[in-house]
Amino acid sequence: MTTNSIVARFRDGRTLKGTTLNVDLAKPKFHLRIDGTVEEIKLNDLKALFFVKDFAGNAAHTEAVEPTPGDPRLVGARKIAVRFEDGETIVGMSNRFPPLGTYFFMLPIDPKSNNIRILVNRSATTGIVDASLLSIR
Repeated sequence: MTTNSIVARFRDGRTLKGTTLNVDLAKPKFHLRIDGTVEEIKLNDLKALFFVKDFAGNAAHTEAVEPTPGDPRLVGARKIAVRFEDGETIVGMSNRFPPLGTYFFMLPIDPKSNNIRILVNRSATTGIVDASLLSIR
């Protein structure tokens, strides 16, 4: 099994970084391994769960908000913007609009992002829009 590097951002503002094997949208909880200990995380407590390339990231990188022409990930995908209850907006893509379910996955619009995919908790959002016609800067 592949271990996923995860940054868990909670609705209360906390952030935890660790690894997991068992995120399942059909289950209300998963286990996050942090420095040798294991914490049980409730999906409903999260704002979003970021599957990342590495924990350090690149603070100097500014995320693109427009798709890169020719990006193969765009095939069959729709550009969406998700606004969270804390005011943050993330632009990405989804294979379905509107996304179904309480939790849904989106991909970052920026192929150079440190995020591989993002699991969004719909109850932590204030809006999800089809951003394909919007100009977001």
